[in-house]
Amino acid sequence: MILDKFKIPNKIAIVTGAMGGMGFAIADALGEAGAKLILTDMKEDKSFLDKFKTKNYTFEFIKGNITNPDFPEELINFAIGKYKSLDILVNCAGIAASIEMENYDDESLTKMFDVNFKSVFRLCRQSIIKMKNKKEGCILNIGSMSGIVSNFPQPQVAYNASKSAVHMLTKSLASDYAESNIRVNAIAPGYIKTPMNNLPKENEHWFDKWNNYTPMGRMGKADEVATAALFLCSPASSYVTGEVLVVDGGYTSR
Repeated sequence: MILDKFKIPNKIAIVTGAMGGMGFAIADALGEAGAKLILTDMKEDKSFLDKFKTKNYTFEFIKGNITNPDFPEELINFAIGKYKSLDILVNCAGIAASIEMENYDDESLTKMFDVNFKSVFRLCRQSIIKMKNKKEGCILNIGSMSGIVSNFPQPQVAYNASKSAVHMLTKSLASDYAESNIRVNAIAPGYIKTPMNNLPKENEHWFDKWNNYTPMGRMGKADEVATAALFLCSPASSYVTGEVLVVDGGYTSR
């Protein structure tokens, strides 16, 4: 049955940034499809976790900072120790900042790449070490349409560069580890209605510009990214690797 290919019963899935809008939606989709979840974030939102309990998902929450160089290994080892396996890694944790180039100090630059790229690199590295042993695995990185085009009006040169790096990391790993049956893909979301995109009053005019330049005329919803994530994490996409799937309401088509 075709629909069965979207099910991932008892697969062990790590989701970073799981207390954010997109991270939660992706974890929810994987849980509904049958995965056993290991969720991580810097903060713990009990209202989110209570929803997972209500749905009877099997999950663990690990509070931690993914920019700590030791944390990726600790997280992967927890998965292996708990379930003896790791099948899926979703790198969803990320930050954004709208700062003009001439005002971008080194501390902000370092933070951007520590969260958006270095942590993803380290988590992929630790996961691949384990996935190679079983000759199977799936990695999904959350990039951005900003890694493909320079969208505006907000100035975000470092964010754009960090997401472009995630896309190339994805393609390189997909090529390098296809023989080990490890698939590596990315999603490049457009403007998605999540807490990350809550704008201060002085920038609320950006919403109109974002919608005007999006052919579908609106921002996306987190679950519209989550369904794409489920596809890329399930057997439904068994012949897909190295892909950066754009989910942007048509923004990059213009």
